[in-house]
Amino acid sequence: MTIEYFEDIEPGMTLKSAPYPISAEEIRAFASKFDPMPFHLDENAGKSSMLGGLSASGWHLCSIMMRMICDTFLTGANGQGSPGVDKCEWLAPVLAGDAVTGKITFTQVRASKSRPGLGVVHMRCELFRNDGTLALRFSNPFLMKGREAA
Repeated sequence: MTIEYFEDIEPGMTLKSAPYPISAEEIRAFASKFDPMPFHLDENAGKSSMLGGLSASGWHLCSIMMRMICDTFLTGANGQGSPGVDKCEWLAPVLAGDAVTGKITFTQVRASKSRPGLGVVHMRCELFRNDGTLALRFSNPFLMKGREAA
């Protein structure tokens, strides 16, 4: 399915990403640069925390989900950016060796009232561990060009 314009999206449509494996090295590299909490950097610190092992940062998971959004549809679409994220929840730890899969559900689509030629698309993004546990959920609007504006 190709999504180029906001008119190509119907509420309720879902897209799924390919699984993405997360290594200990990737967890440590991200954390050392952006979120240097001990349970993101050290296996023993992770095991002694409530997370149960070397755990990916929630911000790392958001970044992985953003990549999945781009790879699944946004890179080929006429996206114009987003005004932000409405809500972000980190629901379960993702540990080194886990693989995650993303699911995007379009919840609302409408023409922009203030910006002719643009549509406002709302989506719910979810990231699942390989055992099916929901690890991350966020929702946000983003802007896309309409066919006539393109």
